[in-house]
Amino acid sequence: MRTAFLFISLLLALGPNAKATTPEELQKAFSESYTYETNGKYTEAINVLKKVYDASSYEINLRLGWLHYLGGLFTESSTYYKKAVELKTMSIEAKLGYVLPEAAMGNWEKVKNTYLEIIIIDANNYTANYRLGSVYYGQKDYKTAYKYFQKIVNLYPFDYDALLMFAWTNFQLGKVGEAKILFQKVLLYSPNDESAQEGLGLIE
Repeated sequence: MRTAFLFISLLLALGPNAKATTPEELQKAFSESYTYETNGKYTEAINVLKKVYDASSYEINLRLGWLHYLGGLFTESSTYYKKAVELKTMSIEAKLGYVLPEAAMGNWEKVKNTYLEIIIIDANNYTANYRLGSVYYGQKDYKTAYKYFQKIVNLYPFDYDALLMFAWTNFQLGKVGEAKILFQKVLLYSPNDESAQEGLGLIE
């Protein structure tokens, strides 16, 4: 009797749409969501996936996180990305997704902590190191920003973004000699770069 009661309770909890989604139905829903996304119809893209939503699906939660972000629904986006992170705790892609809505909402401590979590998993991750450097630079914590930009420049010595930000960080720290060399390297990559030229102008 107790077993029957538990079974009925489970059915009620699942609701009328408890029918399992087949792989083909799931693929179709994802395909339709991509089409809607391409056409900028984010609400429709979200709705088609919600029809096959499974809370235990990493892929659906990740995709809904992205679509809600595109649609400007940052709180909802964060919720789905957070669920994806909980489902796959080592997932760097889910963590990189999670910071998008959090950054859009100005939750910089959550952004920094998430990038630090990524670096624990992958110490040399380009995106996490670069963006951490950028966050600290924006907060005028140039000493901390220096550490992250230096790592990226050591790993990618001719990377435009890293060279430029490392140059400006050196400039802000009063290391004008190093900054000058870095700005000059930026101009090798981008000969007419306005930011690098501005930096050199301030030095000279």
